[in-house]
Parts: sequence; structure tokens; C-alpha cells
Amino acid sequence: MLILPTCKGTEIINFNSIIRIEAASSYSKLYFNNGRTLVVAKVLRWFEKHLPAEQFVRIHRTHIVNARFIKQYSKGKSASVRLQSGELIAVAKRKKTRFLQYWYQPAIPV
Repeated sequence: MLILPTCKGTEIINFNSIIRIEAASSYSKLYFNNGRTLVVAKVLRWFEKHLPAEQFVRIHRTHIVNARFIKQYSKGKSASVRLQSGELIAVAKRKKTRFLQYWYQPAIPV
């Protein structure tokens, strides 16, 4: 569980419901598996410290994704991941090696 302060109060978030987190300046936008989004005043580095490393991976300076929602990895010069929602997100060159080590480890139990 993740406890996040919002403009309306405090929310308790289940890790498993987060598909991805996108950076937006000093804010982060969380995308959930039910289609809901939430903007909070936290940077991605904060989420990296508070989310389980075996489930979430930073693939770009602007994105952290939940590995449980990754459907496909496309390799090549412009590597990317396709999420179950159909979204295509680029994997940064600097993050690619770390992502591949993460991607090819044993499967994550659902």
C-alpha cells in the first residue's frame, strides 16, 4: 500500500492497481487499471524509493511502469514496451540495460 497526499486529502493506493507513473515537472500522474488517473505533488524519484523494486521499473526519465502490465518489449534502436492497455512507451537508451536485466529475470507471480 502507498499513502499519498492529494489536493483533496490523503489516498491509500494498492500497488497492484498502478499501471504506470508519468513525470510532469514536479508532479507525477498515476494511471490505474480501472482507467482512473491521479496527479500528485511527488517526483518519480520518490516513487522509486517507495514502490517495490521487484514489481516496478523505471524505463525512461519520465516513466515508471508496473511489470505486471507489460505485454510486449520491442527491441532495436528505439526500444519500447507495450502495456496491456495498448500504450506504447519508449525505453530510454540509458535505462535499456537495467530494464533488460529486469525483464529477463524469472517471471513475477500474479
